[in-house]
Amino acid sequence: MAMEEQRHPVCSVDYPGTFQEFDKWFSTEEACLAFISKLRWPQGFCCPSCGIFDENPSIMGRGLFLCRKCKRQTSITAGTLFHKTHKPFRTWFLAIWFVTSQKNGASALGLKRVLGLGGYDTAWTWMHKLRRAMVRPGRGHLTGAVEVDETYVGGVGGVGAKIRGRGAENKAIVAIAAEVRGKGPGRIRMSIIRNVSADSLHKFVSDNVKKGSTIRTDGWKGYNDIEDSGYKHIVNNITASGDPAHVAMPRVHRVASLFDRWWLGTHQGAIRPVQLAYYLDEFTFRFNRRNSKARGLLFYRLMEHAVECAPVPRPKIIGG
Repeated sequence: MAMEEQRHPVCSVDYPGTFQEFDKWFSTEEACLAFISKLRWPQGFCCPSCGIFDENPSIMGRGLFLCRKCKRQTSITAGTLFHKTHKPFRTWFLAIWFVTSQKNGASALGLKRVLGLGGYDTAWTWMHKLRRAMVRPGRGHLTGAVEVDETYVGGVGGVGAKIRGRGAENKAIVAIAAEVRGKGPGRIRMSIIRNVSADSLHKFVSDNVKKGSTIRTDGWKGYNDIEDSGYKHIVNNITASGDPAHVAMPRVHRVASLFDRWWLGTHQGAIRPVQLAYYLDEFTFRFNRRNSKARGLLFYRLMEHAVECAPVPRPKIIGG
């Protein structure tokens, strides 16, 4: 069972390789539900009441599995991104295919035009729900040597105004961790943190970097004693070295710079502070898969995340 869970997905077997194949696979609502079910229960449906496995459970109505033993009805989409949706599942699948097919990101307006959604508000909500599913907390910790630093977004000029300096007011503090992979960054993680205290920075590191890894930071005191949490720590005192920050910590600064260019280009700088975390997740998802040539695999990965992502109502998205 463990070996099967670790098996790398195969094109045209586990996911469609082209849009023509996608269109054939998901031509009906039943086919979409079957795909969601397979992602949730790879070994076959397991009744939450009696614990019986059933490879071919009966489907009743809109997405309900009927246990053959205890007769309990279980929603296939309960606890997923698609829970209680009023739109066809095929439309959701098309949205995910469209979003993952756009190399530089997708806007709500573009999603609305492609899918023919009734209003901009619906497309905007869908985009944020998908962004929320792009990074699964606690999965895929960074390993090896990892650069960690913070950047500041906001203040005078709006969310897009990037202003240097720790402790500045009216700015969102974004922590960045980037694996050292040659001269460039490998995988990354980004998160809004409350402040630059040791508590906030240590929690960010422990949430995103595997124990035993080497943490590279500047001389900020908030990273002191990170060794006590199970990490090796290399300090690069930028002031003492005389090197500019982008030379001393090139990978995290490159990520911060690319994020600025991304939201200015794709999203025209229209990122509200309360939704900033969703955009960080989207940027992380795309950056970590920037070299992937298999669009179908990106669709599969986001579908995996979507079935593990708890549903979130629109009011919560609006409120951040």
